Amino acid sequence: MTSGADVRTTLSGGHGRLPAATLYDVPAPAKLNLFLHVVGRRPDGYHLLQTVFRFIDLCDHLDFERTSDGWIARDGDGLPGLPADQDLVLRAARLLQEATGTRYGARIRYRKRIPAGGGLGGGSSDAATTLIALNRLWGLGLTRAQLLRLALPLGADVPVFIFGQAAFAQGVGEDLTALALPPQAYWVLRPAVHIQTAAVFQDPDLTRDTESVKISVFADWQSGHSGPFGRNDLEPAVCRHHPMIARILGTMHGAGLDARMTGSGSCLFAGFADTRQARVQRDRIISKIHDLPDVVIEDSWVCQGLDEHPLKDWVMD
Repeated sequence: MTSGADVRTTLSGGHGRLPAATLYDVPAPAKLNLFLHVVGRRPDGYHLLQTVFRFIDLCDHLDFERTSDGWIARDGDGLPGLPADQDLVLRAARLLQEATGTRYGARIRYRKRIPAGGGLGGGSSDAATTLIALNRLWGLGLTRAQLLRLALPLGADVPVFIFGQAAFAQGVGEDLTALALPPQAYWVLRPAVHIQTAAVFQDPDLTRDTESVKISVFADWQSGHSGPFGRNDLEPAVCRHHPMIARILGTMHGAGLDARMTGSGSCLFAGFADTRQARVQRDRIISKIHDLPDVVIEDSWVCQGLDEHPLKDWVMD
């Protein structure tokens, strides 16, 4: 990781001309894991993964106001009751401030649409958008590589949002290779279940030895198959502990959809050629899901897959 001294040395010579003191409605998109394989485990306990990340147009939005007193504060409808030391937005802002030695602070307001505990990466995306926006607002001029090094300690999913495009990811999420993915829309459902990621990875029956694949294998699959590649290795563990997830997936599969879980859940998704098809299939199947015993769907979205992060051009390569 780049130390604060390294970053301050890079920034010597001044901040240059600052942008306006506020940035409004800055997007933080959700992500899907198109597949998720657990291919090993390091001696320190971290799991080794292979996955493909894709952004979708379901977004949180954040406002940033630059202050001159160095104080960083949050406002708005973040996660109720979340302690400040666990808020990834505040942690990201303070990490950037400490690493660069900037005298500026910020007042941050964010409006959540991405649910917590859904496997959509909302907190990680908010943290990445904070790094990107404050790098701009504070006139710091950090490159993408520098922001990526700051992002990883915040969480395994944060770097891909800095990376800025669909990616084949390996390791603990830090080894990223850009991918070109075909246009696709997604129907995303949020069951009334909050999944604790740590508990999923601690499941003794979790598959931890899926054979690694090369990125070329995934690319070849895309060109010759219409269905999804691989699987989500976390899905069976989640279904064992949360039968609601299993019942919903069973209904979606029975209706002919290639549905799966994203991340460690609880959100489920299925891909379609376009948003029209996604809405048609949602309308055809959603009543069957609502009729299942002991099943509650809290949210449902039809989303477009994104080729790039909306803020990709805000960061210098």
